[in-house]
Amino acid sequence: MMRLKLRAAGAVITAMAAMAIGVTAASGQAPKKGGVLNFGVVAEPPNYDCHGSTTFALVHPIAPHYSLLVKFDGKEYPKVVPDLAQSWTVAPDGMSYTFKLRSGVKFHDGTPLTSADVKASYERIINPPQGVVSIRKAYYTDLAVEAPDPATVVFKLKAPMAGVLEALASPFNCIYSAAKLKQNPRYPETEIMGSGPFTFVEHVKGTSWEGKRFAGYFDAGKPYLDGYKAFFVKSNGVVPGILGGQFDAEFRGRNPSEKAQLLDKMKDNLAVFEGSWVSNLIIVFNTTRKPFDDVRVRQALSMAIDRWAGSEALSKISVLKYVGGIMRPGYSMGLPPAELIKLPGFSKDINKSREEAKKLLEQAGIKDLKFKLLNRNVAEPYTPGAVYAIDQWRRIGVVAEHEQLETKLYQDRVAAGDFDAAIEFQADFTDDPTAQFSKFLTKKLSPSGYSGHTDAKVDELYEKQRRTIDVAERTKIVREMERYSLVQAYSVPLLWWQRIIVNHKKIQGWYMTPSHYLWQDLSTVWLNQ
Repeated sequence: MMRLKLRAAGAVITAMAAMAIGVTAASGQAPKKGGVLNFGVVAEPPNYDCHGSTTFALVHPIAPHYSLLVKFDGKEYPKVVPDLAQSWTVAPDGMSYTFKLRSGVKFHDGTPLTSADVKASYERIINPPQGVVSIRKAYYTDLAVEAPDPATVVFKLKAPMAGVLEALASPFNCIYSAAKLKQNPRYPETEIMGSGPFTFVEHVKGTSWEGKRFAGYFDAGKPYLDGYKAFFVKSNGVVPGILGGQFDAEFRGRNPSEKAQLLDKMKDNLAVFEGSWVSNLIIVFNTTRKPFDDVRVRQALSMAIDRWAGSEALSKISVLKYVGGIMRPGYSMGLPPAELIKLPGFSKDINKSREEAKKLLEQAGIKDLKFKLLNRNVAEPYTPGAVYAIDQWRRIGVVAEHEQLETKLYQDRVAAGDFDAAIEFQADFTDDPTAQFSKFLTKKLSPSGYSGHTDAKVDELYEKQRRTIDVAERTKIVREMERYSLVQAYSVPLLWWQRIIVNHKKIQGWYMTPSHYLWQDLSTVWLNQ
């Protein structure tokens, strides 16, 4: 197995490269046209709007319908490459980015896509109209968008901003029709109409999603597939689905046990990809409810969890593996391990930590604490993560009741603040701190600040780092922000994930990145059959 060095924003991140089991690389072959790619998705999107989403349940079935201005390269993450943009230039002072668009791009209804559509889409993200949810608007508050002519888009910065291209390459920044947005700003929630490689065929709720090749796609010769069909299945249905031939892939990730099951039955027909994952399971405490408004209680609950033993045990049965803070372990801007272990919840002396946790609860006047832990009913890794946390809390006399709901019901409850504590994910399309801290902010700055805290210091540090271009200086601010957030414990990391993909070897032109949100438009995928 080969090791790759990935460089991003001053970071050097080590990841495991793909390894093929019983498969000869087909990269030397010319891509073949035809065929339908069938794949599983272990959750269903609550609606169709990219701008308001944080879930792979939307990206995997819906990304093939849309184009982005720029996107991350699946083969060379975190390199940013053109999509709708043909080229771009950056002003010498770094305060404006000018993009030239490809000519002749059309939406699936045959109408031309111009700079007006890009402008309208980004304005919807930056300043969402009433009733429209823009989860990542905090990323883009320093940007103003202009469309001086149909083929040109200009982003002007109100203040210095780190990682502009990476922010613009978000897979959630789908480009919508300006004309349709003018008629109804919320049309993307219920209607699909993009310019991506595949047009929409049908969504059978609870069952499947289907797309077919868009003959007018701007990238000549692509896509190679005739179409694709996504099957909505429970997580425990993925292995039987692949073994039984219902589908040939699942692009989020499988756990070590499932990988072993698949290899045992059909090793010669599989390709396996493994690597680190820009995904982390976190525990969100609802600070608007007592006793979670007390930092001593939040710290105690974090300190009761033995993350180091959890890593060893859970990595054998789930994708949960790495101990880390808010930044991915190994990312250069994150806290060094020697400093992390000094913070509440990360000590390797669990007995000492639990004794301190009990004292904190006593100081807070808390006895026989009981609460509900809200979770989505996606088995991997949400269920094992929650079960482990509940067991750890029991060891300091705290009782948590596990409440699991379908994804949409869960998201509605969390967004409404209707929970005591919740198992949530911290995952975005890039390692950049501006992306990774979105769920640790106040709701004033980020709609996904689910803990409900009102601590302005976190927001101030966040704004300061995102405007700091110098990598060394930005790293200092990011580490201060991470340190402060972990001590306040409004939300706390549990464990980071390992990504394991097991697909049929006939699938070519798909590349694994550290994020399950990236490289999912299927434009380069083909079937070697």
